[in-house]
Amino acid sequence: MTAQLLTLLVAYLIGSVSFAVVVSRVMGLADPRTYGSGNPGATNVLRTGNRLAALLTLLGDALKGVIAVLLARAAGPALGLDENTVMLAGLAAFIGHLFPVFHRFQGGKGVATAAGVLLAVDPLVGGGTLATWLIIAFFFRYSSLAALVAAVFAPFWQVLLHGADQRALAVAVMGAFLVWRHRVNIGRLLNGTESRIGGSRSRPADSAPGDTDR
Repeated sequence: MTAQLLTLLVAYLIGSVSFAVVVSRVMGLADPRTYGSGNPGATNVLRTGNRLAALLTLLGDALKGVIAVLLARAAGPALGLDENTVMLAGLAAFIGHLFPVFHRFQGGKGVATAAGVLLAVDPLVGGGTLATWLIIAFFFRYSSLAALVAAVFAPFWQVLLHGADQRALAVAVMGAFLVWRHRVNIGRLLNGTESRIGGSRSRPADSAPGDTDR
């Protein structure tokens, strides 16, 4: 196995740790896959009313993206890895979050992990994408809409700052996955049934409004 493939595998395994599930178990909360949207993410954990659990989930999901990138970058000189591989490691961690091997491939929607990856790869790109999310969320109060707009703008920020390189393609792939994972939310936004930030909390998974679980 080459150094690059090993790096991507490690990054995927890091991304496969679902903090929504882990934090909920440690804090004695219900499995986030059994209520709300059914997705293991910070937004769904917040429906329990436990803000600390939701915050820990959000931070954990973001940090695993950061850690995957920083580990790849730190190993770069010894293993001969370039910045393209570092970006791919971030993408692997993101995919691990979406399809975690440790949790039957039932993952969250990837917003926090993607943010962590982008901030670690390039703070300017990550900061621009995060600012996009915050602006849309503040004015429209839809977390899912903010995630969709940020997903579309992330490749734009990458190209604007660094040109259309391989890293821009990886960012575009992340954005495409984010849009795909929010396909149900898109329908709810269009028909006016999407829940706003600060909306209802815990309810059965098959009857809850959509969200953008991180």
